[in-house]
Amino acid sequence: RRQRQMCIRDRTKDLVLLLMQRHGMDEDTALRTLYNSDTFAKLEDPKTHLYYQSSLYVYDFLKNELLTGKMQ
Repeated sequence: RRQRQMCIRDRTKDLVLLLMQRHGMDEDTALRTLYNSDTFAKLEDPKTHLYYQSSLYVYDFLKNELLTGKMQ
């Protein structure tokens, strides 16, 4: 459980930075965008093991969700 929480924290930090860098968001907007996304819900879900994937891998899901309105 502790390892999962650390992975989620690390992915969250990286994803917020990616949203800021690649989408020009400020930190508050990036955090709100991530926390309200289906991608983040899947990232927190222990059944998906998405938190074990690289930040860029997870970012691809988030980017697609932002473009299409749904996680693919």
